[in-house]
Amino acid sequence: MTKPGKFIVVEGLEGAGKSSAIATIRQWLQQQNVQVVCTREPGGTPLAEKLRNLVKQVDNDEQLAPQTELLLMYAARVQLLTNVIRPALNRGDWVLADRHDMSSRAYQGGGRQLDEQLINNLRSTVLGNTRPDLTLYLDIDPAVGLSRAAARGELDRIEQEQLAFFVRTRQKYLQIAATEPDIVSLDASQPLEIVQQNIINALQQHFKGQADG
Repeated sequence: MTKPGKFIVVEGLEGAGKSSAIATIRQWLQQQNVQVVCTREPGGTPLAEKLRNLVKQVDNDEQLAPQTELLLMYAARVQLLTNVIRPALNRGDWVLADRHDMSSRAYQGGGRQLDEQLINNLRSTVLGNTRPDLTLYLDIDPAVGLSRAAARGELDRIEQEQLAFFVRTRQKYLQIAATEPDIVSLDASQPLEIVQQNIINALQQHFKGQADG
């Protein structure tokens, strides 16, 4: 019987360095001879990518209601879990995700201040027993992160939110990270080399002897 794969998620605000972190993790896993499937949220399947566009694009004709945003996020997540993540884990592959459910809890729960029970009900229905084995949360001051994001180019609909939105989102991230043992919080404001080494240290500690291909 094939041993199920592991599920690793990278989380953080805009400008936290998720792309660099994912590259570091992917390289480390490949060095362990692990088969890696990379995903992103929202997105990761053809239909989920269409939903991503609905969430991200600026529409001056119609305001996207916070509850609609939340439901679109979970609709995309259902597609990704059903068609990519669960099949990969069942094959024994490792899944490396750019965002997952913690984002909805932080952005829609913290930033949008939506009802926590509504989110928990959706989580229970959509996720079932599929949960990350390890989540690396890259913590950064929202003002610093937004400055980094702006330097990359045009901002999407969510990135154009006011600073207070991201302050609330960060507070929720930190609250979740402080209470759940499979989430490791890392200081993303440090030099890249230090962040990368801290990521590798977290991987080695969490998956002692498990990444054996």
